[in-house]
Amino acid sequence: MPDASGGLLVEMEAISKDFPGVHALRECRFDLRAGEVHALVGENGAGKSTLMKVLAGVYRRDAGRIRVKGAEVDIPTPRAAQLLGISIIHQELSLMPNLTAAQNIFIGREPRRALPFLLDERALNDQARKLFERLHIVIDPQTKVANLAVAQQQMVEIAKALSHRAEVVIMDEPTAALTDAEVDELFRIIRQLRDDGVGVVHISHRLEELKRISDRVTVMRDGQYIATVDTKAAAIAEIIRMMVGRTIYEEAPEIPEVADPNVVLDVRDLARGRAVRGVSFTVRRGEILGFAGLVGAGRTEVARAVFGADRPDSAQIRVHGRPTRINGPGDAVRQGIGYLSEDRKRYGLALGMDVETNIVLATLRKFLRAFGRVDARRTRATAEQLVQRLAIKTPSLRQKVRNLSGGTQQKVVVAKWLTANTDILIFDEPTRGIDVGAKSEIYHLLNELAKQGKAIVMISSELPEILRMSHRIVVMCEGRITGELSGREATQEQIMTYATMRAPVATVD
Repeated sequence: MPDASGGLLVEMEAISKDFPGVHALRECRFDLRAGEVHALVGENGAGKSTLMKVLAGVYRRDAGRIRVKGAEVDIPTPRAAQLLGISIIHQELSLMPNLTAAQNIFIGREPRRALPFLLDERALNDQARKLFERLHIVIDPQTKVANLAVAQQQMVEIAKALSHRAEVVIMDEPTAALTDAEVDELFRIIRQLRDDGVGVVHISHRLEELKRISDRVTVMRDGQYIATVDTKAAAIAEIIRMMVGRTIYEEAPEIPEVADPNVVLDVRDLARGRAVRGVSFTVRRGEILGFAGLVGAGRTEVARAVFGADRPDSAQIRVHGRPTRINGPGDAVRQGIGYLSEDRKRYGLALGMDVETNIVLATLRKFLRAFGRVDARRTRATAEQLVQRLAIKTPSLRQKVRNLSGGTQQKVVVAKWLTANTDILIFDEPTRGIDVGAKSEIYHLLNELAKQGKAIVMISSELPEILRMSHRIVVMCEGRITGELSGREATQEQIMTYATMRAPVATVD
């Protein structure tokens, strides 16, 4: 392995990257040595994956410098990164299920026979077999990827990276979908790569893995570099403090100290594949229940299953103490449940329609007169009342929703569900894409709805938001609830500890 820069394979300095309206990376740095596993950690949106996608040529940096083995380089494309010996294995694997393992590894680079238009399948399979033998992996090269387990598919991705003679392998959340036994096998292979002189970047939110597999840890927060520490000398509690060390909102929660004892929604043993595994929780009248967790924790999947947007494998749901079956969103609405999706433009609004139509759209049937005609006077009166009640800033009820600000659009979605007389409102990332001033308005609206007796579930990736708004906080990791905290006593460090913990812990009610 060349030692052109004191053992450093990669050096990234002052890397910045902007997307429309978002400073994804600001003056970030990172380095990787030959023969080490360097963990990259941070909260949702910290910039971990973005920084590594810059290194892998998926994104072009806006500013900064990259050196590979001491030489400054430009990496405009993934192919350019591969030629430099850099490969990335994305969390969402990019294999073709109908091709064999060997075909996936050498796609576009297949060995040819004497006649160049004929593929040499025997040589193809032999080369793949040698790669698997090098990694001590038992996979038949001729097996279709669709018939391989997720862990085996990941091994194929690693073999594919090595087939490009990769000296730098980036793994983005490689253990997210693996069992404990599969994680052990993956770590064996990572250690083997390290021993062979390969530099491995390990992006993960499972902090308990750091001591097992990494040599150094770099922490990012809000698109910025925070620190790099030696794993042996670092305490997990200190890493968590660096991950969440931002200013918490000064305003105290406005919710009551003790919520109404009446349980409005009771969910037991909710399960849906690997995404949701045995989730149980309750929400009371006038309560804001916060759902916290990292990307892939299963929070949105829980919300969609409760609302009937996705059919659960199993669930026991009671609304106002009565057992109920929710087979679709229509059933949920009839039970008084409303769901405000994190993607309001795609799932919550008809952007090409006006404010009035959006407000009454979910309950249009109750505004019909004889012969199916819409009672325009009633729809207008209802929309006007809600625009005034929620302080929706619109020049008129005829304004198209696409022309409104993000915060105002969110209020229109709330108005739609209030028209449906919903008692239970599930807010999925209610302030995503909303400016600071509009956030304050949404917070005030949520508190007002709680005071009116609405039961609210709030899913948020912003810990200060969860801490500010929640009466109780449920924390999820990998489809399970791993902790429950009192909103008034919870800290960012506690939440992050539970959000990176695989085994469930005792709850606090």
